[in-house]
Amino acid sequence: MYNFKFHVPTKIYFGKGQISHLTELKECGSKVLLVYGGGSIKRSGLYDTAMGYMKEAGLTVYELSGVEPNPKIATVRRGAEMCKAEGIDMVLAIGGGSTIDCAKVVAAAAKHDGDAWDLVLDSRKITAALPIFSVLTISATGSEMDDTAVISDLDKNEKWACAAPCMKPTMSVLDPEYTYTVSRKQTAAGTADMMSHTFENYFSTVEGADVQKRLAEGLLKVMIKYGPIALNDPTNYDARANLMWAASHAINGLVGEGVSMSWPIHMIEHELSAFYDITHGEGLAILTPVWMEHILNEKTAPYFATYGRNVWDIRDEDDMEASRKAIECTKKFFFETMGLPANLRAVGITEDIHFEEMADKTLGAGKRAFYPLMKEDIIAILKKSL
Repeated sequence: MYNFKFHVPTKIYFGKGQISHLTELKECGSKVLLVYGGGSIKRSGLYDTAMGYMKEAGLTVYELSGVEPNPKIATVRRGAEMCKAEGIDMVLAIGGGSTIDCAKVVAAAAKHDGDAWDLVLDSRKITAALPIFSVLTISATGSEMDDTAVISDLDKNEKWACAAPCMKPTMSVLDPEYTYTVSRKQTAAGTADMMSHTFENYFSTVEGADVQKRLAEGLLKVMIKYGPIALNDPTNYDARANLMWAASHAINGLVGEGVSMSWPIHMIEHELSAFYDITHGEGLAILTPVWMEHILNEKTAPYFATYGRNVWDIRDEDDMEASRKAIECTKKFFFETMGLPANLRAVGITEDIHFEEMADKTLGAGKRAFYPLMKEDIIAILKKSL
């Protein structure tokens, strides 16, 4: 494996009632910007609970609401302006990955003299951020424990990831009970998202990283076991807890540092979301098996065969046959067991007029990749996904 630095400074409070630790925000100042999406946290009572603890801590709370499922740069700008105008000391996100991503870039933009979009386009410009806190309500992106955020400018059909160490949350509250009300659609999409994070780290030509590989396989088995349980029994605490903790570890560097390469499926899906504003996890589920089938050959078969044997318990000795069965198991899990859309038409994408432009923007997927993708490969994968 290659050299790496593993540093996860985020303090995690995991389990029931851990939201009481929001009183610790007072250690970072007295003014907090509360970032959230729609009204679900108010309907569930989570908003009132959080406000109660922040009031107990003597905090003054400002609010940035209405964060979109694919957070927009306009919302980030609005939050950054509030931070600068009110002298905000810290940012608290209550929600899923989109809300936390928005809060991260708001926190960084509050310390930046230029436009927030500059930070999204060039992570090197992110040099400081306000302290970031989160209360997680959806298990999916792992943003509660990593340094990355994804922000969109849909006016330009652009969706980009940015990352910096200072955007790792200071503290995150992970209470599985807060995910009980997550819809079937979002539970399924969230499971696909965390599985995709694991795949992107797992499929690598870097040799000697057995620890990361075996951990990734264990995470995948957990997701495959508990995803359907959470889907059919939404208040099953063990299912929600295991998915929540697995999602965090899929992307916090535990299975990626020392082995991770470029993330082609995410790069392609970001273009889909930028042009069509679809649900991220659904796009990943659609693209992943197509990508697997497209790149399957004699060189990649041993990797897919190992995945099939160690995750799906496939016993075929022939690598190509084991690979095909592993891909078929993946498809059945996504599209039958979890009920995710099986193709792009099912999410409203019925034509390919943007595919060439999308492929041009995704050409970075061919650099330092498990399997280098050229423009024609990306277009082929998108067309096969229709």
